[in-house]
Amino acid sequence: MTGATGPSAAQALRVGAALPDPPFEYNGKEGPAGFDIELMRRIAARIGREWRLVPYQGADFNGIFAGLDDGSYDVVASGTTITPGRQAIVDFCTPYCVSGQSLVVDRTRHAKVRSIDDLEGLVIGVQKGNTSQPVADKLVAQKRAANVRVYAYDEIEKALADLSTGGCDAFMKLAPVTHWFVRDRPKLAVVQTGITREILGVSVRKGNGALKNAIDAAQAELAKDGTLAALIKQWLGDGATAP
Repeated sequence: MTGATGPSAAQALRVGAALPDPPFEYNGKEGPAGFDIELMRRIAARIGREWRLVPYQGADFNGIFAGLDDGSYDVVASGTTITPGRQAIVDFCTPYCVSGQSLVVDRTRHAKVRSIDDLEGLVIGVQKGNTSQPVADKLVAQKRAANVRVYAYDEIEKALADLSTGGCDAFMKLAPVTHWFVRDRPKLAVVQTGITREILGVSVRKGNGALKNAIDAAQAELAKDGTLAALIKQWLGDGATAP
C-alpha cells in the first residue's frame, strides 16, 4: 500500500501504523485515512519525501517498534503514547497531541457503571500492548475490578461486541477511538473520559537525529500555520487537544 506516485522508493518516508485504529488510522472507502495518515502526508511533503504506509499486523502493539530497528519503516505514527519504556527503545519527536483513556460499556447490561469506580466484580477489556492495559491491571490489583481480558490489537471489534454478549463488561481505550466506535453502536456509551493524561507523538529509530529533527521542523510549521490544530479538531474531536 503506497501513497501517491512521486520520488523513488528509496526516498519514501515509510510510516508504520497499526490498523484499524480510527480515527488515527484506518482503511476508508478511498484508501487510508485518519489523523496520523493526514499528518504524516503533510510532514512527508514538507521534508520532500513520498509518503508510504506500512501496516503493522502484530497482535501486541508494542511489537510495532521493532520495525524501526529492522528497517521495515522509518517512523511509527499510530496514536502512540509516549512512555518511559518506549522512550528507552525509540526516539520520539515533539508531541502532537494530548489525550487520555476512556471507558465504554453496554448501558443495557451495566446501566450503573459510570466510571472506573463502578467496576468491582467486572471484567475490563483491553488490547495487548495498549497503554490501557497497565491501567486496567492496576484496578484489578487494587481489587476495584475482577479481571482483565486481553485482546489482540486487531480484535477491537470483537472486544466491543463482547460488551453486549458478556465476554467483557467494560472496554478501555483512548477517547478519540472509543467515541468513533460507539457512533454506530447505540447500546454502547463512553461513560468516562480523562482517566489518564497521555502525550502522543511520532517515533523514529533510536539515534536517528536527522529524521527526528526534520519531522520536528515540519511539524512546527504545521502547528504555526494552524494545520495541526485543524487536523486534531477534524479527526480527534473533543477526545484530544494540542500539547
